[in-house]
Formats: sequence, C-alpha cells, structure tokens
Amino acid sequence: MRGKTRPLIIHAGFHKTGTTSLQRTLRENREALKPYCNLHLKWKVRDLVHATRGYSTWRDPLTLAKVAMRADDYWAAQPTFKSRSLILSAEELAGHLPGRDDVPDYQPAINNLREIVASAQRRFAKTDQIADIRVVMTTRQPEDWLTSAYWEHVKSSGITMDLDTFKTRIGPIADPRPVLEDLTEAIAPVPVIPLALEHWQSLPLGLANPLLDLAEVPPKVRNALIPIPAQNTRLPQALLDELLDLNRKISDREARNAAKDARIAEYERSLQGE
Repeated sequence: MRGKTRPLIIHAGFHKTGTTSLQRTLRENREALKPYCNLHLKWKVRDLVHATRGYSTWRDPLTLAKVAMRADDYWAAQPTFKSRSLILSAEELAGHLPGRDDVPDYQPAINNLREIVASAQRRFAKTDQIADIRVVMTTRQPEDWLTSAYWEHVKSSGITMDLDTFKTRIGPIADPRPVLEDLTEAIAPVPVIPLALEHWQSLPLGLANPLLDLAEVPPKVRNALIPIPAQNTRLPQALLDELLDLNRKISDREARNAAKDARIAEYERSLQGE
C-alpha cells in the first residue's frame, strides 16, 4: 500500500491579502518550526517564481512549459517529506499582481498551479508515495483588495490612472470566487482552501494559525510562537499621492523610480528620527 507524504501546503496567493505578515511570522519562528515543517518562501523558489510571473504576462504554451520544467527542478530537489511537512508560501506562484495592461486578471494562476501540483504528484509517485498536497489561497474583501492593489501599483510601477478608473477597470476580478472555483476544478481532487484575511487577522499569529494547523504543527508549538506586528502596511496617503504625482510627471522609468525611492527613503528616515 502506498504511503502519503506529510502535508505539502502550497500557499500561492492572492497578493495584498496579508501575505507579507504571514511570511514574516513564519520566518521569525523558523527555528521553533524546524522540527515539524520545512519552510520555503520566495527566495527558495526564485526560478519557479520567475517562470510563473512570466506566464502571467505572456500566457503562451512555451512559457507554461517553462513553469512545468522549473516545478520539476524544485520538487526533484526536495526530501521525501516522511517526517516533516512543507509550507511553501509565495504569492508570485499565482503570477504578477493584476492591474497592468499586460496582466489583466488571475486566470494564469490556474495553469501555474496545475503544473506545480502535477509536478509534485509525479515526483512523489516515483518514491511510491502519494503527495498530500493542499493549496491555500488567502483572500480579502473586494473593495479593500482593490484599494490596496491600486496603491501597491502606484508605489511599484508607473501607473497614472486614478483610483476610480482602476476600480472600474479591475473591479470585476476583485471577487476571487470565480478563480477559486476554476482552480478547484483544475486540480481536483487536491483541495483548494481559501483563507479570508478578515477572519484571521485579529489572532496573534494571523493567517499563520490556519496554515500551521494544515501543516499539522502541534498546537503547543504553535501557541508558543512569537507574533509580529503587521508588515508592509500602506504608506501615508499624502506620500502615496506624491508618488502618484511623480508617476504622472516623470516618464523615464529609471528617473521616476529613483525619485520615488528617494522620497520613500526620506519618509523612512523621518520615522527613525534622523
């Protein structure tokens, strides 16, 4: 009779759903978690993330084949997971944050995750194991997600449209349920587990609580972990408005990014009393 791996938790998005705080909580507690689970964040899957981002932009068979190849490389390098679980958390496995002209939605996440899951299943079948995979997608209320996604684009890209225009353009994809339904069908019988930020964020460990439960980390270990403050919180509105103004005034990408980075650095220095 074929045995199962320990739980393989793949947290693959969505963006702007408390992912930075979740990943920082896991990272800061990695020593306490080490006996129970392998913790892999974005830096451990850099090549795979590069491919999934590429597919979210290009959406062609060749780029999707690259996702499959990079997934095979990743899983081939992993242990058998007979004694410890896995938590793989990287929202970029779903691709880029939608909102730019070349990334209008989250549809590529479905094919990205289909390839990643299928690759894991192939790899562990070779060791006569069934891969106990559980795909987790963190979510957020549509209105809050739209606002957060917009200001993230203002900070990290050259977007110039106003918030209302962005909401009109991207609004239809702010509800994650259609993508979750399509993903569930695409990777069945592997479960897709949505975790709502609003439901979990008030707990000391936030979204890490249900993720650690899924990874079967003992409650006594989880309850002893150190909570951390919320991470990657939104910049003050006045500063965000300045960054939007720079996007509109400076057309050269390098000059624009330099100006924005300088303004953000100035703000961060002010917080430190420099």
